[in-house]
Amino acid sequence: MATEFVGSISKPAVPIIDLVVSEEDRVAIAKRHRRRRTSIAIRYVFLTFLAAIILFPIYITIVNSLLTPLQIAARPPFFFPTKPTWGAYSDAWNAGHMSLYLMNSVIVTVLIVTGQIVTATCAAYAFAFLEFPLKRTLFIIFLATLMVPFEVTVITNLTTVVNLGWYNSYAGLAAPFMATGFGAFLLRQAFLGVPRDLRDAAALDGYGHWRFMVRVAVPLARPAMAALAVFSFLGAWNQYLWPLIVTKDSRYRTLQIGLRQLRATSLDQVNVTFAGVVIAALPLIILLVIFQKQLVRGLTAGAVKG
Repeated sequence: MATEFVGSISKPAVPIIDLVVSEEDRVAIAKRHRRRRTSIAIRYVFLTFLAAIILFPIYITIVNSLLTPLQIAARPPFFFPTKPTWGAYSDAWNAGHMSLYLMNSVIVTVLIVTGQIVTATCAAYAFAFLEFPLKRTLFIIFLATLMVPFEVTVITNLTTVVNLGWYNSYAGLAAPFMATGFGAFLLRQAFLGVPRDLRDAAALDGYGHWRFMVRVAVPLARPAMAALAVFSFLGAWNQYLWPLIVTKDSRYRTLQIGLRQLRATSLDQVNVTFAGVVIAALPLIILLVIFQKQLVRGLTAGAVKG
């Protein structure tokens, strides 16, 4: 009896799934796994193809900045620089006065991004947590400003800037863009995701609206604020029409105008213009690489419930 008992213990236990799942079910499960892996592979191939289409112009711009003008005009075109010429970057930096234009773009962009975050945060908190007359109507008016194209307000903004004495200055470049309806909408949606219990608990602890916004609401809405900062940076960095109108000399003109002037002075050196474009786009690429996760989290915050 002892031998039989020991032998029964030493036998491997039969998996429970083998007792429950039949052979047909195992085959069906395996087929589903194969279909799922195939679907994922096809999806990745499709996304890789789309990424290649999007990144190809950037790649060609970098390649052309490393070629000579004769190589750029050659047919068939060069898709890889066998002997890259890095001198185009130094020529673009020196001949195009890129340091001055880059500094102006940084100053204006920082002013616009800071102003949009501050004004959007205050407006979004008011629409999310405060109660006041015509609250819904005012919020709809905020959203309606998104439907007004910039060209409609150019003359009014220019007149206002000139009357305030801000023409040809950093204040004139940044002031019309330091508030945004999109930012108020984005942060309001993030603030609405803050539990009301936190507001009640903070009120019991003696927190006013200002302390609750700074210490509780804003930290919880950091992904949305990061997304707003990225969008504000992109819009401010790529401005061309407004800086061209509101400035009259190179002291306050931004990088996009500098690229236009570089192109006009380097007609026979196309690679220098491409090098200037790469220099101007480099901060945007670095920003998107660093903040891509925050950008996705900020845009998808509140999209899934539960």
